[in-house]
Amino acid sequence: MNYWMKQEAETSLFPDLAWSKPENKMHAGKLLIIGGNLHGFSAPANAFNAAEKAGIGMTRVLLPNAIQKSVKTFMPEADFAPSTPSGSLATTALDSLLENAAWSDAVMIAGDLGRNSETAVLLELFISKYSGLLSITKDTLDYLVETPNLIIDRENTTITASFAQLQKLFITSKSQQALTYDMGLVRLVDALHEFTQAYQIHIITKYHDAYVVAVNGQVSTTKEPSPREIWRVDTAAAATVWWLQHAAKPFEALTTSLVN
Repeated sequence: MNYWMKQEAETSLFPDLAWSKPENKMHAGKLLIIGGNLHGFSAPANAFNAAEKAGIGMTRVLLPNAIQKSVKTFMPEADFAPSTPSGSLATTALDSLLENAAWSDAVMIAGDLGRNSETAVLLELFISKYSGLLSITKDTLDYLVETPNLIIDRENTTITASFAQLQKLFITSKSQQALTYDMGLVRLVDALHEFTQAYQIHIITKYHDAYVVAVNGQVSTTKEPSPREIWRVDTAAAATVWWLQHAAKPFEALTTSLVN
């Protein structure tokens, strides 16, 4: 398997990438984080903190205006877009999303979007119109997994998915490979190798005690240094920062982001 690379948790496979990481915030990139609803906004808040830790230059957080009074005092970086009566992002937020995305070098849709059909339409409209680097995780992926071609055929798209979400994506995209929890790491690597050769999507997932990255048929695995039940948002944010700072090397960037 010349397409499978194994990385230690403390030692990068691509040390040159770390050396070339921007030290000056002016050159460290701009990230837009989207998410939140009236009843929860921890995902975009955690993504903001993780992106800062990973060395992003500038960050904007775009939330539904239904929570503006609740978060403005302790999240001054946040901007606000129109929301539905139930407090999720509305389709009328599309212009705000596109305007902020045009400012950024990458967009991360962090999740906590709530369950709303209007938000689902907004996501489809935004993804169809925005062509830049796009990172998707948490319940954002649940919205999109039923229309998989919107993301699997899109250039510059990274998903950070639970194994259960990845299983569903393989089913809805009619992959010939079936993912199971007992398939073993070797078979999973082979399945992701074939899937990302067939489709443009970049994948980060976790299988037992290993993080797995797959890009353009290349696959890396990184042993988890210590068990983490809540991992997707922090992992996705760090990966997005590394990716936007090394956009020409997505496999190397996403893999390196997993090193402690």
